[in-house]
Amino acid sequence: MWVAVTGLGQWWSPDMRCAYRPQWFKPIWSCCTTWSAMGGSLMWNAGIGWTGTGYELSLRHSDGTRLPRRTFGGGEIAALTATLAGYPRLRVIVDSTTGLVDASLTLAGFDVYRADPWVLPRRSPSLSADPDDLAEIDPALLAPLDIAVGTLKGRVSEHHDFVASCEPEEDRLRSSGMWLRHGDRSQPKVALTFDDGPVPPYTDQILDTLGEFGVPGTFFVAGLHARAFPDLIDRMAREGHVVANHTWSHAYVPDLSAPDLRWQLSTTNSAIREVTGTAPRLFRPPYGSRTPQALRQLAAEGMATVLWDVDTVDWSMPGAKSIAKHALTNVRNGSVIIMHDGGGDRSQTVAALPVIVRGLLERGFDLVGAHEFAGIR
Repeated sequence: MWVAVTGLGQWWSPDMRCAYRPQWFKPIWSCCTTWSAMGGSLMWNAGIGWTGTGYELSLRHSDGTRLPRRTFGGGEIAALTATLAGYPRLRVIVDSTTGLVDASLTLAGFDVYRADPWVLPRRSPSLSADPDDLAEIDPALLAPLDIAVGTLKGRVSEHHDFVASCEPEEDRLRSSGMWLRHGDRSQPKVALTFDDGPVPPYTDQILDTLGEFGVPGTFFVAGLHARAFPDLIDRMAREGHVVANHTWSHAYVPDLSAPDLRWQLSTTNSAIREVTGTAPRLFRPPYGSRTPQALRQLAAEGMATVLWDVDTVDWSMPGAKSIAKHALTNVRNGSVIIMHDGGGDRSQTVAALPVIVRGLLERGFDLVGAHEFAGIR
């Protein structure tokens, strides 16, 4: 899991900056007009944006050369990564509303940068920043990302400030079940939750493990992935798991205006409803990002916000043993455990899951869907 910060939209002002994580990577096609002929000191800028169906790539060379845009489906992240590999000197630039590919690109060795909202033109709720604009940005205005800190680099304190500002609203919503970090502490129940999928083969393998133990999971899915892999959404529902909303593009919530957030919610819900016949009532904000305005809007639209109290930190790929230890050491009655089935290499999570489930069952915990803690499904 990566964190990002930005502050675009009707809730952002220069005095109200937020913490977000720029995400996604920029695929570049192998039609490059001979990199070696361009000169080793020159660079390509790759701007990647999301749409209602997938990703768009814009590639611009520092000598002014621009290649035509190329599009990729929401499930073609591997193809994007492979395309980029043909460019030895490349700067990948993303904005803060796309968080499904940046981690993979950084781990693959690409130099990934975040363009914050205040250096970009205003965008439509149904699109990210324009890839051409991203590719044209002055490098001096970009924030370089790294694996250790992730997309929140340079803005962690801003993110924490936003979270702190939500406490009064969270207190109000908690009593009605429209906001939760955990369930009833008096009951030995635990919810296993998975973010950023569905993504094969990790989601398939996680579903296999849950099925072997006969326990449910709650999957907070990204709309782009739900649209790309409807068969996995169908399997989740058929096997009794809870399918929930995690925005369309893994957007940093404080950077979204009210229309932006409404679009992210409704479009993701539609993609899920087309497969399962039911729209989700549970929502988890990427990075746990939120504002008081967003929480009120979510509740008004009938969406309960579900956070977590046990973080396995699997997004940082610390190893399967460490992931399992984080879960089993910190679990309590009513805990909500967060893991990931998308957003990067999740083989360590897959390996840790049987250890986690077995350990919880041996301690007498009843594994339930997160909807039981919220009182809705």
